[in-house]
Amino acid sequence: MTETESIAYDVVVLGAGPVGENVADRTRAAGLTTAVVESELVGGECSYWACMPSKALLRPVIAQADARRLPGLSQAVQGPLDTPAVLARRDTYTSHWKDDGQVGWLDGVGAELYRGHGRLAGPRTVTVTGPDGTVTTLTARHAVAVSTGTRAQLPDLPGLADVKPWTSREATSAKAAPGRLIVVGGGVVATEMATAWQALGSRVTLLVRGKGLLNRMEPFAGELVAEALTEAGVDIRTGTSVESVSRENGTVVALTGTGDRIEADEILFATGRTPHTDDIGLDTIGLEPGSWLDVDDSMRVTGTDWLYAVGDVNHRALLTHQGKYQARIAGAAIAARAAGGALREEPWGAHVATADHDAVPQVVFTDPEAAAVGLSLAEAEQAGHRVRAVDVEFSSVAGAGLYGDGYKGRARMVVDLEEEVLRGVTFVGPGVGELIHSATVAVVGRVPVGRLWHAVPSYPTLSEVWLRLLEAYRDN
Repeated sequence: MTETESIAYDVVVLGAGPVGENVADRTRAAGLTTAVVESELVGGECSYWACMPSKALLRPVIAQADARRLPGLSQAVQGPLDTPAVLARRDTYTSHWKDDGQVGWLDGVGAELYRGHGRLAGPRTVTVTGPDGTVTTLTARHAVAVSTGTRAQLPDLPGLADVKPWTSREATSAKAAPGRLIVVGGGVVATEMATAWQALGSRVTLLVRGKGLLNRMEPFAGELVAEALTEAGVDIRTGTSVESVSRENGTVVALTGTGDRIEADEILFATGRTPHTDDIGLDTIGLEPGSWLDVDDSMRVTGTDWLYAVGDVNHRALLTHQGKYQARIAGAAIAARAAGGALREEPWGAHVATADHDAVPQVVFTDPEAAAVGLSLAEAEQAGHRVRAVDVEFSSVAGAGLYGDGYKGRARMVVDLEEEVLRGVTFVGPGVGELIHSATVAVVGRVPVGRLWHAVPSYPTLSEVWLRLLEAYRDN
């Protein structure tokens, strides 16, 4: 092992995924020298094993489903998808798991990339062990930002290690569709991957410990997605836990708590995420390795004046777009503090991530899509708000029928009865992912319900669901 001399920067970023990249972009824009440390591919989980490959797999599935709802086109798309072509297109969206383009982007903003395993070595200090064993010490004049993300959490099950189960990484990067696939979980990864691989030729069994799917959204979201998955051929078993797994002559065997024996070619566990903080030197600064990092609204770690935790590691909102938002906030806060300026810390101010609390948007790319922002009805009531839920079916909107025959979907807005603003909005139906930003603007902007009447939706589009929601609120 060879150790080099210490190199000083204004900011050191641990992790070069989308979040770390955005921290570096903002600090460099402010004129701060910035080093970025990455042990895998620049671009991170989202670019190679999550958002991009999963949506590349799902897009042909959704496009075919939409086409099948249209007379004159439906007969032309009744055959199976060309799975090798879908996988090849997926590979292009991961740049074939090469990061040259992302490295070029970092170079373009003037950040210095250090490849290797980065660890904290006390306050404002990071050591980087390169692939050749060389150790470089980086010191930060102003801030270290931890953006190392999360990894899949696997349950402690007998036989699991020998089975070599899929996690989200294998599910999004597989080179062929398994004949039979067991998916364990009922959340976003589980439902999206069940949607994709069923359409790409796998026979999917979805095992859900709880009562239904997508339990962090309004109940009707999971119900409509489950109905569509069942119609597509997915075998959904709720109230089912996996007690043990084994691989017998290449076949995965899962034994459930209800006594079922299920056989498959592969098994995917989509059962949560754990912070990638176990091996980054947290113990050198008095923090617990493997823990989530608690932060204030500027993303600064509690009890420090130099350490920031941005993205999934702070457990505020485990979504790429939300992590990038946090990165923009953190970068601005680091720059302001470095310049000795005052921070704008009022709600929705330039240096606080208010949206993490009140306006987190998300799209689940199943068929139908499920999209939501803000609080669900249950969450709003638990928070003590006096609210009312207003529901309408998309069948009441002309644009839905034009989108496709038999269009099925539902919309809900949660109205704060004291302030007459929206606390949350949920849409479920084909194509609604592109509709959710209008709801996000309404929630973030705290647009009064009375003013929303003057935001006229174009006819005939899915957006006219806003008019139906306002009419339902007025009339009841």
